[in-house]
Amino acid sequence: MAKKILITGGTGFIGQVLCRELLAGNHELTVFSRQKAESVKACCGRVEAVRDLQQLWSHPGFDAVINLAGEGIADKRWSEARKQQLRDSRIATTESLVNVIRSWGRAPEVLVSGSAVGFYGDQGPDIVTEDTRPHDEFTHRLCRDWENAALALSEDGVRVCVSRTGVVAGPGGGFLERMVLPFKLGLGGRIGSGTQYMPWVHRDDVVSALIWMMETSDASGPFNVASPNPVTNAEFTRCLGKVLHRPTLFPVPAPLLKAGLGEMSRLLLGGQQAIPAKLSSAGFQFRYSDLEQALADCLKHQQ
Repeated sequence: MAKKILITGGTGFIGQVLCRELLAGNHELTVFSRQKAESVKACCGRVEAVRDLQQLWSHPGFDAVINLAGEGIADKRWSEARKQQLRDSRIATTESLVNVIRSWGRAPEVLVSGSAVGFYGDQGPDIVTEDTRPHDEFTHRLCRDWENAALALSEDGVRVCVSRTGVVAGPGGGFLERMVLPFKLGLGGRIGSGTQYMPWVHRDDVVSALIWMMETSDASGPFNVASPNPVTNAEFTRCLGKVLHRPTLFPVPAPLLKAGLGEMSRLLLGGQQAIPAKLSSAGFQFRYSDLEQALADCLKHQQ
């Protein structure tokens, strides 16, 4: 059945594809973005664009809300000001969204809200499920508070799902786009020891998981949205070099990353062997569970 859906972050790397998929299912979309309406429609398709959440105060209501708003975690070095920007773009936006939803004529059936496997902090080689105890560091506190802002809506009888998303690979953007040029030049290599895990996931599977959470009436709480087959950074490096037909001989030393990126280097030098335990037990099927197949799809127009 077609739904009226509000999406925040619809112009982002995941959101654009999500919007197109939902439109193909004949859903009616409203996208919150601070971009101009023409830009939103160019990114997302046949949607209504809203530049201020307050425009939706006392709205009659939507059937579902998908909240993906948030500035890129690795776009800039983590100064204290940048950390606050990251918190505001996630937590403050979600708190505002929840307050606006509470003003509606009717509550939505479901809120699907973004988060990340960074919730767990660095977990070394241990397998990470939704029940794993987190390591207390900046990414954990950021994701914890982001999730709690969304989960507050469950007090109003709304079903809330949280997508703890892994490292997203897809064509034309994301972290993979930054890696391709040095690898194509033969300058790619593992990061640090290479033993840290990368909980990768193809963007198409993220989109499918978000829609599954929206449509599955008994789904609630956090879900790890990452491939069932996480790999170490060294394994990822070898596979990317294989797909691009390039050597991977130039490792990036950990001290160099720490000096250049400061605390943000933990994103690259730490990791989580996160598996989608709840999705898998519910029967969700990943289209891309093999890394080489996923990378080949992402890079098929760049080889």
